[in-house]
This record gives sequence, structure tokens and C-alpha cells, in this order.
Amino acid sequence: MTTANSQSSSLPTGPDYAVKIEVRAEREVAYQSPDHIAPLGTRHDNSRNRRFNAKLYALYSPITITLNVLDLGCSGGGFVRDCINDGCLAVGLEGSDYSQKRRRAEWAVIPEFLFTCDVTGNFEVLAELGQRPQERLLFDVVTSWELIEHIAEKDLAQVAANVQGHLKPSGLWIMSVSPNEEIKNGARLHQTVQDKPWWVARFRELGLEHLEAYVAFFNTQFVRGPKQEAAGSFHLVLSPNPSAAPPVFALTRRDRFFDWWLGSRAHGWLRKLVDI
Repeated sequence: MTTANSQSSSLPTGPDYAVKIEVRAEREVAYQSPDHIAPLGTRHDNSRNRRFNAKLYALYSPITITLNVLDLGCSGGGFVRDCINDGCLAVGLEGSDYSQKRRRAEWAVIPEFLFTCDVTGNFEVLAELGQRPQERLLFDVVTSWELIEHIAEKDLAQVAANVQGHLKPSGLWIMSVSPNEEIKNGARLHQTVQDKPWWVARFRELGLEHLEAYVAFFNTQFVRGPKQEAAGSFHLVLSPNPSAAPPVFALTRRDRFFDWWLGSRAHGWLRKLVDI
């Protein structure tokens, strides 16, 4: 693949073992994106949800202990940092260099795990693990929180191809999607505004099957969603090979109650009362 830009970092993880990550991108920054021209989410957001992480690790525990996680549109990098703190190998890609230049949020703490990249162009995430030669890094999970609606319809196929090229056979692409228009300061931030059935059909055309049972498994506990400051959004869990995806398991009554409680109005009222 011919690329115009490359960024790399060496990550010491022990006396005899190190990880070196490199991102090669056709376009290092999404200069034509309204989100870069008139930054909003990339200027403010730093989303995370430890309950989502716990569910994710439980889901993959029969397959692997250490997850490889790629977050597209990572903004402040909060989710990536939580994954790293939990022992994952996690990488975040962000289309705007707003946070990078200002060392905002986690860019000041884990810059070696966060890279700028226009995901609508070709890109590769490469890694040298210990003494092994450099190779494309494959991920168990790719996430996109409030990203995909910012991508123009003509660019969806390239984004999907980039994700598929970095997913393990058992990998999942988990995302939140807003079906709402968003215009700020005259800039139309949401480039593809469609309902859930449209997105499910479009991704099926691109070789990715939506697995609704996995949405039920996460049970409202995502990094972004209606409970996480993204009113009206919905979720997709996509797989290029559903038969290889980790099997979901039934939630206990306690888990269902806890999922309902976290982010509920009652939870919010209690937090305000405690703060007072």
C-alpha cells in the first residue's frame, strides 16, 4: 500500500519485551472533514464507560485474556486509556489534530497510543511485538463512538474495508450511530443521516452482518449512547464472520438491574444528591 504519512511509537512494556506501533496513513489528518474544520466532539469529548469494558472482557474471556482494541474517532482517548490500564493493547485514531496539538485529555498522558488518521483513506496499523518482525496488527474489537454518521456515504465502503483489514476472524466492530442531523456554526457535521435498517442493509452489502443479540448483551452499557450523552442514537455490532464471533451468554437478573441503574434518572438524581 502506498502511503503518504507514517507515525510510530515505541512502547516499553518490560525489560526484555517492547511493542512498537506504527500507523501509515494515506492522509494523516481529515483536512476536508467538517469535524476538523469546525471541531466539536474532538474538542470536548473524552468518553468512557467501565461497565462496557467489563462486559467486553467477559464476552471475550473464553477466547483471549488480552484484547487488541482499535478505537476509530478516539477524540480525547479516554476509552483507549481505560483499555490500556486494563491490560489491553489499545490504539486510538482521530481524524482531527485538535487534541493532539493541544495535548488535550489523554493525548498528554498516552500519546504513544493515539494517532491522527483520516479513516476514509487507506491506512495500516503495524506493530513489532518483542523480537517479531513488523506486521499488520489485527484487533479483536474495533469501536466507533459517534463516528460513522460523520462519514460521507461515498466513503463508507473504504472505511468498512479498512476495518475488515484489521479485524481478527472472531472480531467485532461495535459502534453507536446518530440518526439526527447536526449543524454547528453553519457546518453539517453528520454527513450520512439514516435510520437503523438502512445502516444494517448497507453494512450487509459491505460484508458485515449486524448481530442484534450482542446489542442486547451490552444492554444500554456502551461508551456512547442515549445513556451516555448521545440522545436518539442506536448501536450496531458488526461481524464479517458471525460463526466465529464470541458467543453471547444470558445476563443474570442482577446484571440486568445494574445495567438499568447505571445512567438512569434515579442514578443521576442520587449522584446529584451525594454531590450536594
